Amino acid sequence: MAHYQKQLKIQTSGKSFSKITSEVQSVVAESGIEIGLCTVFLRHTSASLVIQENADPDVLRDLSNFFAKLVPEDGRSYIHDAEGPDDMPAHIRTALTKTSEQIPFARGRLLLGTWQGIYVWEHRQRGHYREVVVHLTGD
Repeated sequence: MAHYQKQLKIQTSGKSFSKITSEVQSVVAESGIEIGLCTVFLRHTSASLVIQENADPDVLRDLSNFFAKLVPEDGRSYIHDAEGPDDMPAHIRTALTKTSEQIPFARGRLLLGTWQGIYVWEHRQRGHYREVVVHLTGD
């Protein structure tokens, strides 16, 4: 069984989805591993990873709007505000989503569905550099 690992740096813009499917696919291709499992891990607590619709941007807008209502940034609801009024809501949004995904791959290609894309979902108001670890295990 072979292992391959690479860290990606992703520049996000505030409160947005950054599609990273092609970057992750590039890591799979360069690994030389033909079949296995790809683990994608985001090393942060105020952004998350999602596999979501990659064709209609309204899906991502609707997700953002839903989470804005579910976890408001009203500046009154939270104790933790050391980094501003968007910080604790960002932590809650991350807790409700996830920071890792596992995707099988075969013949050096991710086995995502036709309409699936991998995204870093930035929950903070301003952009950040986010670190994503891509780890492959397989043969």
